[in-house]
Order: sequence, then structure tokens, then C-alpha cells
Amino acid sequence: MPAFWHWFITVGTILFTIWCIWLISWSAKQGPHNIADDEVVGHKWDGDLEEWNNPAPRWWLYFYFGTIVWAIGYMIAYPGLGNWDGLLGWSQLGQYEEEMQDAADRYEPIYARFAAMGFAELKQDPDALQLGASLYASYCTTCHGSDARGATGYPNLADKDWLWGGTELAITTSIRQGRNGIMPVLAPALGGDAGVNNMVAYVRSLGGLAEADADAMSAQPMFVALCSACHNADGTGNPLFGAPDLTDEIWLHGSSEAAVHATIVQGRTSLMPAHGELLGENRSKILAAYVASLSAK
Repeated sequence: MPAFWHWFITVGTILFTIWCIWLISWSAKQGPHNIADDEVVGHKWDGDLEEWNNPAPRWWLYFYFGTIVWAIGYMIAYPGLGNWDGLLGWSQLGQYEEEMQDAADRYEPIYARFAAMGFAELKQDPDALQLGASLYASYCTTCHGSDARGATGYPNLADKDWLWGGTELAITTSIRQGRNGIMPVLAPALGGDAGVNNMVAYVRSLGGLAEADADAMSAQPMFVALCSACHNADGTGNPLFGAPDLTDEIWLHGSSEAAVHATIVQGRTSLMPAHGELLGENRSKILAAYVASLSAK
């Protein structure tokens, strides 16, 4: 923290604490002391609304002062005054690392036992699958759903279609390193609305969703020139690029004319965040085995 902010926070906090002590002390001494507690002080509102002389209870004042004393002790013991580390040496990072180490000491022996098993064996082991399901529920349901069937733009993990491949290496790599799928904008290269519409019809015809008429087939040379590098010339996709198979019934962003049109005109960007640093090698392998088991059902 820069020196300016250190002193700004430190001096500001100390002055505010002193002000709180002065304020409550001053307030406790105010009021018409020549008037008994059961008499009114002479103030009147709306004709008949009067103020009684009822000072704050002593126990409340003592409690207030007690909180100030506690606050002063807290700022001395813990970080709270700029760059001051506190007498106890506590820090958020230190506590986080301590808790992570405690968790590793407790759970890593469990994960290590499963890590020694083969991938095929893990997919059949009930205990490993139960642990994998727990990991899935914690880290994957937000995008892929509690039933792993995904949603528009988020792959279904319970089918047999894999954008990046369904092998142990492919799934583990997806979990640990993440994936970034990019579909570029192709509308300018297609030469306007007519070219885009023809390409929409041709792409949908590959999956049996539209008739391969003359207009659709006129887009085939452009498909080979612009799309085959990722989707292959026959539209069957390429796991090396995460490019989907356009000939099956599975459409990540929708198969309607409007959805395919938006994909060609606007492009798509899909991001699978990396979890390797968070999960580690052993848990990543267990989670990968669980995910792989979903498509085998």
C-alpha cells in the first residue's frame, strides 16, 4: 500500500475512534440536570407532544465504551491501520494457505488412492464416481447443469458427442487447461445476405434439417474454402479445434435458421475456464473419469 494511503487510513481511523469516545462522553453530560427523570424538559411539538428527561441507561454507555475498547484492541492485534500487520501476524493469505494445507493433508490421501487406478477402472469404481459427482456438483453445474445436459452454448456431457474428444487425455486437458472455441465472422467473405442465406441452407442440409436445393448447393464451394479447415470438407468436425460435427443432430448454439444465421454473421466464442490450479492433478483425473462415465450410460 502506498505511504499516502497508509497514513490516510491510519490517521483517519485513529481520529474517528477518538471522535466516537468524545461524542459519547459529551452526549452523556448533556441535558437539563436540574430536571428530574420523571419531568418533561419543556420542549413541545404539535401542541401536546412533549419530551421527557430520560437519559440513556448507564449500562448502554458502558457497553458502547466496551465496543470502542474492543475495536482498539482488534486494530492492535490484527491488520486494520494501513500497512500495520498486527501483533498476531494474521493475514488473509496466511489463513487461506493454512486452510488449503489442512484440506490437502486431509483429502489428498483419498485422492492419491484413486489416482493410482487406471482411467477405465475409475469409471467403474462406485466410490470414485461418488467423489467425482461431488466435484462435478461443486465446479461444473453452473454451466453444464445438475444433470450434465448443458444448455444453449454449453455442451451436453451426457451424450456421446465431444467437441474436443472424449479420451482421458482430451477430457483431462479440458478440465485442467480449459478450452477456447472461436467461430469467426464469415458474413463479409460470403458476399452479402444472399451468400449468407445460401450458406445457412447448406449447413443445415448437412444435418438433414433442410433440403439440399440448388441455392444450398451453390454454397458448397465456399464451405470448402472457408469452413473445411475446421469442420472438414464433409462437415464432420475436427476435435483438434473443437469444431463441431455439422452432420449430426447436436447443435451447441441451436439448429434453427435464425441460430445458424447468427453464428455465421456474428461468430461465436466459447470459453471453458481452466480448473487445473484449483483442482490439482488427482482431483482433475477423478472428475474427468466421472464426466467420461456420463456418456457411457
